[in-house]
Amino acid sequence: MNSNPTLEEVTHEWKVEPEQTGERIDKFVVEQIDEAGISRTQVQEWIKAGAVQVNGSIVKANYKTVEDDVVVLTIPEAESMDIVAEDIPLTVMYEDSDVIVINKSRGMVVHPAPGHSSGTVVNALMHHCKDLSGINGMLRPGIVHRIDKDTTGLLMAAKNDLAHVSLAEQLKEHSVTRKYIALVHGNVPHDHGTIDAPIGRDTNDRKLFTVTGHNSKVAVTHFVVLERLGDFTLMELQLETGRTHQIRVHMKYIGHPLAGDPVYGVNKTVALKGQALHAALLGFTHPRTGERLNFEVPIPDDMEHVLNSLRLR
Repeated sequence: MNSNPTLEEVTHEWKVEPEQTGERIDKFVVEQIDEAGISRTQVQEWIKAGAVQVNGSIVKANYKTVEDDVVVLTIPEAESMDIVAEDIPLTVMYEDSDVIVINKSRGMVVHPAPGHSSGTVVNALMHHCKDLSGINGMLRPGIVHRIDKDTTGLLMAAKNDLAHVSLAEQLKEHSVTRKYIALVHGNVPHDHGTIDAPIGRDTNDRKLFTVTGHNSKVAVTHFVVLERLGDFTLMELQLETGRTHQIRVHMKYIGHPLAGDPVYGVNKTVALKGQALHAALLGFTHPRTGERLNFEVPIPDDMEHVLNSLRLR
């Protein structure tokens, strides 16, 4: 099945805070979009196309922000992106007419992007479900939240707009339970705790995120130590917020980066193709019935193999 319709426009709106006054509008917009992969060049192209307005007027990229400016970005309709339904195996944990929950494998991207239009969870869902919510447009049908390409585990998707609105609101209200199992470098000294550190884009590399007080968003991660394994620690991490790369950034920030993390990690190898991070538990309220649903899946075989090797040392 080929889909190449006109995609829905997506609109973002922000108000300029006092500490953001005087920034170039292109820089401001890039810093507000809490998503990896949106470059300043891309934003500048949107500005040239008139997709960015300040207080109702189109501006140029060198416009300097003023306190209380209302900035609106209307991301133009995507062009020439074929989203193909692909018969890719999915491990389905739950499915009804409203929602589907899958156990995502390592190496699988959640949704298509320019230059990466196939082999994703969305491609697989389009083949498996036929019906997915359209709120996020055709590039991300059904996608309510994401986990990184090399993170394994539980992911929910909406099969209609009613379910999408409900699940998105639950995420916003922090009523969705999301617990991860992670293997990190070093011996974490505290048995439990909370990392409350705001996350924003890394000014040295716009594709990355970091703990910063500059143009950042609140990010909170709770942790419990499950097992200490020499130079490594096995942890359970619960997200209160869901920023891009949140767990990976927070663990690096406290000096215990994820084992195998090719971006935020250290040069010590483990037998994994990607970070040792697994979305083990997911709980939410069913958008139609009101029933509380909870799902749990064990860590993948490759991560279990690494743990067993460490236990034998």
